[in-house]
Order: sequence, then structure tokens, then C-alpha cells
Amino acid sequence: MALRAGRGGGRALIAASRGDRFYRLAIGGFLALTAAAVLFPIVMAASISLQTMREVYSPAPVLIPMPPQIANYRAALTVGNWPRYFQNSAIVTAVTVAVSLAINSMAGFAFARLRFRGRSALFFAILIGIMIPPQVTLIPVFTMLRSFPLMGGNDWLGRGGSGLYNTRAGLILPYVAGSFGVYFLRQYYRGFPQELDDAARIDGCGRYSQYLRIYLPLSGPALASLGILKFTGTWNEFTWPLVMTSGESVKTVQIALSAYRDEGEIYWNLLMAATLAAGIPIYIVFFAAQRHFVAGLLSGSVKG
Repeated sequence: MALRAGRGGGRALIAASRGDRFYRLAIGGFLALTAAAVLFPIVMAASISLQTMREVYSPAPVLIPMPPQIANYRAALTVGNWPRYFQNSAIVTAVTVAVSLAINSMAGFAFARLRFRGRSALFFAILIGIMIPPQVTLIPVFTMLRSFPLMGGNDWLGRGGSGLYNTRAGLILPYVAGSFGVYFLRQYYRGFPQELDDAARIDGCGRYSQYLRIYLPLSGPALASLGILKFTGTWNEFTWPLVMTSGESVKTVQIALSAYRDEGEIYWNLLMAATLAAGIPIYIVFFAAQRHFVAGLLSGSVKG
């Protein structure tokens, strides 16, 4: 009987091992297909950026151009004032990320840890901001900034000038306080134990000191995650700069990508080269903060 039981247990272990191996192979295959689907457009963009226009319009797809046209990158970045475009995007993105993280963290702390009248109603109003598509508020926000008092030649009633139109401030202001950032950090701060507040009060910390000395230093993963999302969204924004700018003075890199087309043709090789070059800051920021980004997304997912 013992021998039979031992044989039965061995078969069960073998079957479980095979099932576990099949499960890991299935997961690995799925992840490989997903990675291939994500990387394929990037690989094709890199390939097109190294091709001649004859190869781009060739009936047979060209994956590895021979010889690769490295000069396409130099030619692409000589169309227009690309140093100015990168400077404008860098300033707008850096200021937007820094100011929005400060505002969102303070608002998230207030909604998570403070008790005040009208808190629920005000937070519900912020949630509405997440639900409304930005296209709905595009024209009202443009009108408000165009009529900004005492800016761009406007009088104190906002008439007579251009306000914040075609300025970096006009590109920055609509994005410094996003509803999603307030909600994200509010949920993060709600995961802190109440005993932390009690210990801080015993040590004589007021609410402002608690935020600066306790909550803010512990917010690194959440702020890194939100900062990467904000950086990517602001750097890649196309619609708002298209509406809010004109001319070369405050043009961003995404608007500059429209220069590679004329009335009869789109220069796809130059466009892909400029697109990949414009994405370099995003790659650098993400890989530099990848560990904090993953930690921030997973924070609060496991409750002790």
C-alpha cells in the first residue's frame, strides 16, 4: 500500500510539474508576442528613417536598408530651428512637471489626511475633471487664456490684446494641476496608517510639518510615477500647442514634426528620423526612473 501511495504521489508531482512548465511557457509566449507587437512599430520607424524615398515607396517592404542613410537624421534636424523647438519643449515640460507635482501632492495630502467642510463635494468636482475629455474644454480654456488680464496687451478686463496666446505660460498653465494627479496621490496618501499622524502630533508637528517632513519624503515612488506620466503627456502633447501657438518662437517638437510634408508629398524618412530624435528625452527619463515608476504603480496594491 505504501509503495502504491508513493507511486501515486510521484505521478501527481510529475503532472503538477508539467502543468507548471506549460503555464510558464504559455505566459512566456504571450509576453514575447506582446513585446513583439509593441516593438514592431518602433523597429519599422527606425528602418524607414534609414531609407531613401525610393525604398520607402518600394512595393516590397524594406526592413534593412542597404546602405543605411544615416544622413537622414542630419537632414531632418536641419529643417527648421530644432534647438529652439527642443528648448521650448524642455522648458514647458520641466516647469509643468515640477509645478504640477507640488500642487498635486499638496492637494492629495489635504484630501487624504485633513478633515474640512465640503471635502467630499470638492473631491467629486475633481473627479468630474477626469471624466470630461480635454477636447470639451479646449475652446473655453483658450478663451480664458486669450483674455487673461494685463497680459499680451490686454487691459484689466482682458480686452485689446492677445493675453497668453503664443507664450510658454499659455502652454503650461492648463496642465499644472491635473485631476488625475490629485486623485492618484490622494489614494497613495490614504494608505498611510493613522498611527503615523498620531506620532507626528505627539512630537509637535503641525499639518504643514507632517506634509514636508513625513509624507513628502515617503512619496518618492508615487511622485516618480506621476512625474513620468506627466512628462510623457506634456512632451507628446500636440493639440494644445497647435491651438495656442503660431510662428517659430514657442513652437514645440511635436508641432515641428508637421514640417516634413508639402502639398504633394510626405517625407516619411525624414519624419521618422525626427520622430525618433524627439522621443530621446522620454526614453532617457523613463529608463532612469523605471525602478521608481514600477514601485509607484504597485504601491498600495498589497495591504498588510
